[in-house]
Formats: sequence, structure tokens, C-alpha cells
Amino acid sequence: MYCVKKIKDDLFWVGGTDRRLALFENAYPIPRGVSYNAYVLKDEKTVLFDTVDWAVSSQLFENLEAVLGGRALDYVIVNHMEPDHCATLEEVVRRYPEVKVVCNAKTVDIIKQFFDFDIDSRAVIVKENDTFCTGKHTYTFVMAPMVHWPEVMVTYDTTDKILFSADAFGTFGAMNGNLFADEVNFERDWLDDARRYYTNIVGKYGASVQTLLKKAAGLDIQMICPLHGPVWRENIGWYVDKYLTWSSYAPEEKAVMIAYGSIYGNTENAANILACRLADRGIRNIAVYDVSSTHPSVMVAEAFRCSHLVFASATYNGGIFTSMERVLSDLKAHALQNRTVAVIENGSWGMVAARQMKDMIAGMKNMEILEPTVSIKSSLKAGQEADIEALADAIAASLAL
Repeated sequence: MYCVKKIKDDLFWVGGTDRRLALFENAYPIPRGVSYNAYVLKDEKTVLFDTVDWAVSSQLFENLEAVLGGRALDYVIVNHMEPDHCATLEEVVRRYPEVKVVCNAKTVDIIKQFFDFDIDSRAVIVKENDTFCTGKHTYTFVMAPMVHWPEVMVTYDTTDKILFSADAFGTFGAMNGNLFADEVNFERDWLDDARRYYTNIVGKYGASVQTLLKKAAGLDIQMICPLHGPVWRENIGWYVDKYLTWSSYAPEEKAVMIAYGSIYGNTENAANILACRLADRGIRNIAVYDVSSTHPSVMVAEAFRCSHLVFASATYNGGIFTSMERVLSDLKAHALQNRTVAVIENGSWGMVAARQMKDMIAGMKNMEILEPTVSIKSSLKAGQEADIEALADAIAASLAL
């Protein structure tokens, strides 16, 4: 049985939802599932905007058949060739053998890497600012390379002012009946997943996102149809502002994230004491995480949100505690920058964690490292309260700037 959502009189959501998948891209936990969005236009010509992951292929084809109601499918527009959106492209071609594939030249090469069907005979190649008319609707195409693959483009409906935004403005999370962002409490229920999606999937490519946002600023956008998550038709500027902040690597909030890697609880104790001392100084926006029990994707998202970061690590095998090292490596890989950082180290002997953490942080752009560095030998001892107090003072003073 089909599950179709009407967006406009001639535009329909025909995607699918997956609540069974544990790891998106086999890397990121998605306890709330994920949606794979595809859209169909019924104009003088029929158009499918992207396809879906193979896991929800049956949902797509039931929905597509119901919407078309016996009509042929004339075109499929491929904005992004990643398999979670185009795994079923070859099956679309098999079921609708006359369909033409609208895409850019880079997309053709990637289609050939994934599939064996004859793309050359059915490709309609478009480039920046080309137009494409389906009858009532005229579309233009904006190239968006490295948001977050090299072939990515977005499609703009000049008639209804709708942006089909590929992976931009997407989010983790399965849809629960409501298609539109204004039908849910997005800031309360979806923002964390939206941030975690952006920072981990697209976050490395902030400069490319900024380029796309500048192009999009010249368009009159009344609706955004992303490939994951709710469709936007109200308060679009609020969400675009989030992307402007995230892609510029500016902190979203004045906040402190304390991440600790502790073996027997002594480094954890230091992190908790610091959190208490910060709270004593009137700081309310504090988040504390155990890097061994919190997925690195959460740490990446929180580091993008918070202005101030504290990394507290035991020394382990002559280096940084392994879970902490993974977090710092992920932050560097996702191009985190423009943060104020403090460091706490612990070691029973051969204490090197602070120096090595600072070396990793120094490899990131525009990172300020606060002093003092707190060093613990096995456990905090009487007399070291002053070290924690001094670090709390330094963080509080920096937050006040």
C-alpha cells in the first residue's frame, strides 16, 4: 500500500522511511531512523527528483506507481549520486525504459561506476544556470560541488520557487507522518539530529557550503525539499542561518563542552569538578561527555555547537587515551576551527597526553589553547583545587569576552 504526501497540486513526496537501520553510512548511529526523500512532479512531463536507498525501494515504487496513475515517467533528475539517493536508479530505468536522466557531466561518470545500463543514450546533460521546461514549470540548475560529493547540484523551480537541495538542509530522523518542518517542533525534536547530520556528513566542506549559500541567496526560495528530513515552507531563514553558522565554523552558542577519557574514574572526577566550578561562576551552558560511551559523531556535533572545549585524557600506551584520540582525529578530519580549548591530563608515569593533545589541536585552524594545563598524577590530591579553580577562572573570563 502506498504512502504519498502532497506538497503542491502537482508535486508529491514519494520517498520512504527506515527505522531499522542502525548506522547511517555504516558509521553514524541513527536511533530515530532516517528518511529518504524523493519527489514526483506531474506536469505536461512527469519528473522524479532523485530516488532512494535500496532498503526502501519497495516504498518508492509503490508510491511512484500510485502518483503516476498509469502515466509514463519522462525524466528523473539526479541531484546527488550517492547510493542512499540513487541505489534504485537502475531499477527506475528498467521499469520506465523511456525515461531520460537529467544530470551534469560529472554525474554521468559516477553513474557508470555504479551501474551498467546505457546512460549515454538517455542522459540530458545540464550545467550551471541551464533551464529545463516541463510545461508549467521551468527549472534551473545550480552546481554545488563538494556539498558533499563532486557531482552534486541543486535544482530550482522558478515557477513555484522550490529548491530541491540534495543533501543540504537534510537531517537524520524518520518522518512520523508530518512532512513539513512547521508541523513538528523542529528546534526541540530535530535540531540535534540536523546538526549531527550536517557536521558529520557535510561539515568538512564548509567553504563549498558557503559558496552554495551565496548562490542560493540570489534565489527567491519559498520552499526547500531536501533528500533527508522535513520539507521547509516556513521560517526558512532560521534554518539557513544555522547553515551559515555551521559552514563558517563559528560557534553556534557560548557553551562549554567537557569531554573526558577516563580509565578508573580519576580523570572523570577532575572533569566533573571543573564542571561544578564553572557552574559556580554562573555558567549554565555546560555539557559533559565520556568519550568511551558517547559516539564520536555526537562529539563532533557538540564541538560545532560550543564555543569552548575541554579535553581531559588519561595517558595510555604512551599516548592519548584511545577514545579521546579518535574524537580529536574526527574533529580535525571535519575541519573544526575557531574554538577556545583547555586541556587536562592524567598519568601515573610518563605523562604525555596534554602535549600530544595540544599537538593535535594545533593542527586545526585558529584554535586558542587556554592555560593553565591541569596535570594529575593518578588522582587529584589536596592542594590541586587551585589548579582547577584557575582553569575555571580562565574559561569563565574567556566566555565573558
